Parts: sequence; structure tokens; C-alpha cells
Amino acid sequence: MSKKLTLILSMVLFVACSAQAQHVEKKFGKGLNFYGKDSSFHVKFGFRFQSLYQAEWDVTNDELGNINSLDDKFLTRRSRLKFNGYAFSPKLKWKLELALSNRDISSGAITPEQSNASNIVLDAYADWNFYKGFSIKMGQFKLPGNIERVVSSANLQLVDRSLLNSKFNVDRDMGFQLTGKQKVDGTKLVFKEKVALTQGLGRNITSGTTGGYNYTFRGEVYPFGEFKKGKDDYVGSALVYYERPRLMLGAAYNINENAIRSKQGWGGSFIADGNGDYVGKQLNTLFLDGAFKYKRLSVMGEFAAARTSDDDGRLFDAANNVVGQFNTGTAFNLQAGYMLNKRVSTMTGNLELVGRYTTVDYYQNNDEDQFTIGVNRFVSGHQLKIQADMTYRAIDGKDDGLMFRLQTDVHF
Repeated sequence: MSKKLTLILSMVLFVACSAQAQHVEKKFGKGLNFYGKDSSFHVKFGFRFQSLYQAEWDVTNDELGNINSLDDKFLTRRSRLKFNGYAFSPKLKWKLELALSNRDISSGAITPEQSNASNIVLDAYADWNFYKGFSIKMGQFKLPGNIERVVSSANLQLVDRSLLNSKFNVDRDMGFQLTGKQKVDGTKLVFKEKVALTQGLGRNITSGTTGGYNYTFRGEVYPFGEFKKGKDDYVGSALVYYERPRLMLGAAYNINENAIRSKQGWGGSFIADGNGDYVGKQLNTLFLDGAFKYKRLSVMGEFAAARTSDDDGRLFDAANNVVGQFNTGTAFNLQAGYMLNKRVSTMTGNLELVGRYTTVDYYQNNDEDQFTIGVNRFVSGHQLKIQADMTYRAIDGKDDGLMFRLQTDVHF
């Protein structure tokens, strides 16, 4: 029996044996909750999966009347187990999230740097609220980069994240993060700050650092007060009805001192020369973003710019041969959604129309613009929904493309 299967069965057994202690929420999608008799711990268990159908066509010579070469597939896009809660005090929180689908586990090749093991662990951290609005986190977690990346894949407004995110995001990493929050007395103004120090190699790395660390800084301002429960700014769609506008403006900057993985410096292959020695350089990424919600309208915008310390995304060995390439350039993403139903307090069961425009300007050419329209049917918020979208891809130097996606999302 594989280690992964043993782990999963052990967790299922734990849930079954703890049934007498469970508290079942009244609403679907809230998971199973377990509490110690002395309230010294809390464990919440949840499970979710996404079933996706995707079809893509070439638009030959960029002519909409010349669509051909269908390539389609059915896919379990994501399948995950989620555990979170607190230990001894609600001020000491923890989270564990595991990937089950092949698509999740195979994100990034299995390498010696990961002990040639499955890439199953997504999040594994403890978060201690040690003083008022300040908390420190240790473990493996999402870095505080662009807003779209931090939004859970379960709470996305469209079937998946934009091209800006897939090309320039800063992903999960291992290390520390300090978070702070301040409210300005007599006003609704709120500030939040996040600073992370990590090893800059991505998730599930066992080989240690390779000559450089990763630094991420993010600041946010809320001029009209926080979103509901302080989290709705990181949830797609206007599922909460706000009588007054809510706005979050954010900026983040990431410095990966010695990035040695291709693409964004995170999830790509490790870059080495003919002798097996790592080749890297500093990669810097800037994000500017914001989220706005008012009544049935929701808007999210992002700008990203990535460049290396020498303004050359290529990496060379001692003989001046190219051995790797980073994604460098700029990107802009803007999306908006509108709930079609009449005002209700929870927006459950609503239909939503969504539009998105994304443009990516690579320093290495092959720029791309994407135009997406989508429709969402929320049966029970993001916990049970059906999403469909259609994207037109305008690609410099290549035939354009057309993509249709249909996805169901179930979140227990």
C-alpha cells in the first residue's frame, strides 16, 4: 500500500472514530467540526473536487470562419482534503491541505529536490496571533502575492485563474510570514501588511536553500472598511450584498534572490548546467491589484511586472549556452461580474454573468490577449456551483485559439 493511500485511510479512520465529538453545520459546505471536551482544540474537515470539460480549437490565420483542430478532454481538475482548526487557543490556528488529483500532484516534475516523492502537500502551517492584530505563520503556505493567486481555487469567479496568474504569480513556499492589521480610530480605514521570508524553491522541497532566500512584501488599504468577516475581498463574485461599497487596494513585491526554477522561478524545472550545478539569478516581481464590491457588482483588477536583475530572462552556463528561461514581462487582468437575480441576503441560487480581459506582454515575444465571457449558476454559493466560460486567445506570431470550459465544483 502506498504511503499516500495509507495517509488518506488514516485520516478517514480518524474522522470515523471521532464521530461522537463531531458538530455538523446546518448549511451544506461547512464541513465537519470536532471539538475537545475542554475546548482545547478544534478540527474542521472538508473535501472538494472540480470536474472539468475543456475544448480547444485553432483559429487558422486568425479568421473566425476558419476554426478547426478540436482538442478536448475531461479532467478531475482538483480534488483535495482540507483540515484546519486551532490548538489550545483560537489564537494558535493551523491548516493542512492535501492534493489528491493527478493534475494537482503532478504540478511540477517529481525531482530529487523533492526526494523523488509525490507533490501531495499543499498547505501545512501554524499561525499564531501573538499580539492584537499581529500574527506569525510558519510552514508551507501561499505567498502574499497577487490577489488572484491567494483567492482559493474553490472561490474563483471563472473556471480558472487568468493568464497573468499562470505566467507571473508567486506560489506556495516554505518559511515564515508576519501579518499585521491596524484600524484608524474614528474612521472605517483599515491597513494590512504581510511580510514573508521563505526559501524560494516552491512546495515540498527537501534539499534546502541554494544560495539565496525569497522575500515577499504586501500592503493593503481598505478606505471603506473591511469586507465581510475580513475575507470576502478574497472571494470571487458578489455573493454578499453590500449596501455601501467595499474596496481593497493592494501592492506586493517579491524578490527571489537566486531563482533556479524556470517559468516564474517556482513551479518549473530546476535549471542546471552540464555538470549538474544549479544556475540562477535574482528575479523581481511587482503586483498592483484591487477588489471592489457593491450590491450585485464585483470587480477585480491586477497588474504584474517581472524582470531579472540583469533584464535578461535567460540563464546561461559557463560556455554561454542557454540552459533556462524565466517568464519576464508585464501583464494586466480585469474582470467583473454581475448577479442577475433580485437582491437576496445570501445570493444563494443566483446566476452571474462575468467578463474578463487579460493581456500579457512577454519580453521574449509571443504576446497574448485573452477575452473571456462566463456564466455561473450558484446552487449553494461557491460550495456547489456550475461554471462555464468561453475564451478567445489572440496570440502574436501564431494562430489564434478558442477555448470552452464547463466545470462543476462540489465542496463539502
